[in-house]
Amino acid sequence: MDIAYTPEQEAFRRRVQEFLHDVLPKGWGTPEHPLPKTAAERAEVGKWWEKEIYKAGFAGLSWPKKYGGQGLTEVEEAIFAEECAKVDAPQGINFLGKSLLGPTLLLEGTEEQKQRFLPPMLAGDEIWCEGYSEPDAGSDLAALKTSAVLQGDEWVINGEKIWTSNAHLADWIFLLARTDPNAPKHRGISFLLVPMHQPGITISPIRQITGDAEFNMEKFENARTAKENIVGEVNDGWRIANVILSFERGSGALESYARYRKEIDLLLSLSKQLEGPNGVLAQDSYYRQKLMASWTENEILRLIGYNIATQLQQKDHLGPEASIQKLFYS
Repeated sequence: MDIAYTPEQEAFRRRVQEFLHDVLPKGWGTPEHPLPKTAAERAEVGKWWEKEIYKAGFAGLSWPKKYGGQGLTEVEEAIFAEECAKVDAPQGINFLGKSLLGPTLLLEGTEEQKQRFLPPMLAGDEIWCEGYSEPDAGSDLAALKTSAVLQGDEWVINGEKIWTSNAHLADWIFLLARTDPNAPKHRGISFLLVPMHQPGITISPIRQITGDAEFNMEKFENARTAKENIVGEVNDGWRIANVILSFERGSGALESYARYRKEIDLLLSLSKQLEGPNGVLAQDSYYRQKLMASWTENEILRLIGYNIATQLQQKDHLGPEASIQKLFYS
């Protein structure tokens, strides 16, 4: 694991800082210009953010240039995420596409799939959602019942998906469907890319206690996608699903660290101002232990993040550290 930055990487960090200073509205994150509060506001800002980072050359930093990326490394990805977190920059709306599906297509997709799907994904022109969970298949994902049957040059899909983030905003969904009903449940599953804007897909919002509806349920009734929109081989979907989940588990450690560090620094500052029964909290041994434990755990998250970034930079497949990060983060 390498936790040192080269002069070139530090220059990149300064370029990111300049970009954030120039692009974010004055007073961003303050009462003068508060952060978006509702799901609808976050979605609009997220769409705007996707376009801005693409125009500035910060989308797909570690992706090959021929697919619209910048040809850099995971280190630049981590630096960009850290600097965005420090200033509470918006969350892009295409996280599922860019952080999960995109890296998976780079590893497992055909050349035609990479050329077709990666450039519009980076540009923010096509938004993606994920179709894994079903009403009867949540923690036991392999129990899924959604089916896909090949008819001529198209897959015909029937079934339901649930808890789908941003399905109401998405142009495409990557989903798991059963393509061999007679195979053991972890086999006979395929990984498909399906357009959302078509007859046969009904989207129903799931209203949360906040009043927002960021999650959805989808019903597929003879929905269709082209034969070539399968990632990996037929009935190889469980393996592809685990590839994509390794990216989900491994992504975001350094961004999370930076966001938590900002909150911990604020907490430390407040502890020097507030008093309890034993005086200033920062001098109280009980609170000092609590504060130091939080700081230490966040530093561990940072080091796990560097380990993962190093693995990705060396083009290794992510190991168990990715799952450890997911558990530790949670």
